[in-house]
Parts: sequence; C-alpha cells; structure tokens
Amino acid sequence: MKKTVDDFNEYREKMNEKLLAAPNNKILQRIYSIDAMTYKDGALNAKTKEMLGLATSMVLRCDDCIRYHLIQCHQLGVSTEELLEVFGIANLVGGTIVIPHTRRAFEFWEELHYQNNS
Repeated sequence: MKKTVDDFNEYREKMNEKLLAAPNNKILQRIYSIDAMTYKDGALNAKTKEMLGLATSMVLRCDDCIRYHLIQCHQLGVSTEELLEVFGIANLVGGTIVIPHTRRAFEFWEELHYQNNS
C-alpha cells in the first residue's frame, strides 16, 4: 500500500519541479505561490482550510487534488471521524457522482494510516 502514497508524492514533486523551472513561467509560479499562501493559518486555521480544500476538490472530482488534501489533512491531525464528515458534505453538495471519488479517497486515507503505522 505504501507505494501508492510514495508514487503520488514522487510524481507530484518531480512534475512540479519541472513546471516551476520552465523558463518564462511567471504565471504558474505565481499561482503555485498563491496556492501555498492560501492554506496557511489565518482567520481559519490550516487544518480547516485543508478540509475545505478536500471537500471542494471532491465536488470538482479531481483525484490528484483529493490525494494532496488528504495528505495535508493527515499531517495536520484530521481524524477519520472528521474526514467522514467532510466526505458527507462533499457528497451532499456534489451529488452521487462524488461517490467513486469518496471510495478512492477513503482507500488513500487508509494507505496513509498504514504507511504511518509501518
């Protein structure tokens, strides 16, 4: 199971480095910077912001974004109970088309826990 989490992280890091190193790429560099700033503590703490990002990504049905936010939520101490409430909100707002993404998200969440406990 650990390989899936590691594969995702390695691929994401490799491709982000390539994209950000490309010449004349100020727009993507700025978007990435804004993204990083958005999830820092502010009026809302980082944990809440990551859960919002997760719910939003689920409604938009972006599996890469879902995985990224799951990793961040895991690192910030989101409990499985909190996660299931986020899943509930995402499915309510997004409809039943979000169910397959919820299944994959929960599987990835289990892999994060497995990796952490290995």
